[in-house]
This record gives sequence, structure tokens and C-alpha cells, in this order.
Amino acid sequence: MSNISDLKPKVSIIGAGNVGMRYAYALMIGGVVRQMVIVDLDRKKTEGEVMDLSHGAPYISPVEIISGDYADIKDSDLVVITAGKKQAQGQSRIDLAKDNARLYKTIISQVMRYAPSAIFLIVTNPVDVLSYAALKFSGKSYTEVIGSGTVLDSARFRTLLGRHCGIDPRNIHAYILGEHGDTEFAAWSNAMIGGVLLKEYCAACDDKHACDNEKGLNQIFEDVRDSAYKIIGLKGETSYGIGLALVRITQAIIKNENAILPVSSLTQGYLGVNDVYLSLPAVINKKGIREVLQLTLNAREQKEFRKSSAAIKRVIKELGLL
Repeated sequence: MSNISDLKPKVSIIGAGNVGMRYAYALMIGGVVRQMVIVDLDRKKTEGEVMDLSHGAPYISPVEIISGDYADIKDSDLVVITAGKKQAQGQSRIDLAKDNARLYKTIISQVMRYAPSAIFLIVTNPVDVLSYAALKFSGKSYTEVIGSGTVLDSARFRTLLGRHCGIDPRNIHAYILGEHGDTEFAAWSNAMIGGVLLKEYCAACDDKHACDNEKGLNQIFEDVRDSAYKIIGLKGETSYGIGLALVRITQAIIKNENAILPVSSLTQGYLGVNDVYLSLPAVINKKGIREVLQLTLNAREQKEFRKSSAAIKRVIKELGLL
């Protein structure tokens, strides 16, 4: 065990693969934490990664970065788990479930041994299934076990809507909800641009006659849903976008922001759905999930949400978690 100094806030990352290291790099640049511990089975590679990151110290806010083992994660405010088998080209997120659930049983037992009071942020795919597994394996409150959910999907959604409408995506409020995967859906009925409902914005748009609204919007959603598969096909993995999305969630927790993000959380009674992790807008602060917002969805979106629930429940039943 390293001689760890008592620096706060402290975030520990389990998994030094592409996602874990993109997150670590973005977190370091963002100046959100004072100490970062990275744990991975490949200790030699992790030590090299930490050395490489640490050499940028003169150009960032002070942060101590450590290549450690599980004992070094003690007193972490947040533990982010990215470890797992990566998604292969053409492989659905659900196909990963069984192998990664077995891995999580070991990881969660170690994290609970050394950092039982930390907030858990689950990233490994299929994230909704593994968030539920982490909840069951840890015995923690659901408010302290958060999945990265559709935070990245919603960012992709806002980006493509921004391009389509010629609007800065930071001024667009629009969510992808449900599963982080094939059954996710766009909450079109709640999408807003600058406080104006998207359907009203489109109706008043000067280019509405040149734009096939329904076809164009459907294409945007399909591009969002399929973007991970396309990126994997082009470069073999996705990591930059999720790294930045994880930093946004981390900021909300560490800075006690009460920020609203579409993370994956335990659904309890929303639209008759219970005991499954799915993405809905949630208020996030230093204690984890403060509350999950009860959106008013149209009939089609309600059907899509229940479809997502059924898809995830089938997998967690197969894993013997229900």
C-alpha cells in the first residue's frame, strides 16, 4: 500500500483502460479533485499512465495521482468503476452482461472493504444491468449507486439537435431516456430550445419548408442510438465522450451541485415500473441521488420506457439478481 497523503476531494478509478484513462485525463484538467487513485490488474501499465499524467503538473490545478491497489482507495469520496470487458464490434451491450457481472462481484467486494462510504459511479456496460448488480452486491442505498446512464447519449442528442437547428447545444434541454442501449428513446415531448418546446420552435422556424421535420428528427435519434456502434466500427472503442460525461457527473457530486442529469438509477413506481435501473433526469449532489424527476411523457414514450424496463429485467433475471 502506498503512503497516501490525506487530500480531499478524493476519487478512485477502478480500471485503467481507454475509458478510465480518458476520464482521469479530463478530470485532471478540470481541477475537480485533489487526489486520484487508479487501480487496475495491469499494474505496470497503470504506473506508466500515472507517470505520464503526473508530468503535466505545472499546467493544471494541483492533483496527486497514484497508481494503487484496493487498499489505497480508502476514504474516497467517489469510486468510479470502468473495469470490464469492452464491447466488440457488432456486439450488443446486453451480450456483455454475464462476464462483467461475475467480474463485478469481485470488484464490489473489494470496494466495500476499503471504501464502503463512497458514492459508486458505475460505467461498465451494460451499465443498467451492472448498476443493479452493484446495488445488490454492495447492499448500499440506491441513492449511493449511480450508473452513468444516458448522460453521454443525451449529450450526443443535444449536439445533433444543435447542428440541425443552428443552436448552441448548451442552450438545448433534451434527454435520451430508458436503457443505455438498443431500447433507449428520445423524450421528444419534453425537448426544449431556450425554454421553447421543440415542436413549437420547429413550427416557427424560417426553414421549416426546407426541412422534412419528422424525417430529420427521426434520423437524429437513430444517429444518436447507433453512434456507439459506428464509432466502434471506425476506431475500435469509444472513450472521449464518456470521459467528459463522467467528469460532469463527478462535478455534480463533488461540488454538491444539485445538478439534473439523466443518470441510471433505481426506478421505483414510475409508470408502474419497479426494481430496475434505467435513466431518468435525477438531482445529483454529494450524497448521490437526491431525487428522480417524474417526467410527463406522451403515450408513445411511456411505451418505450416500459419496453426498456422489460429488456433490462430479462437480463437481470437471467443473472439471478431478481
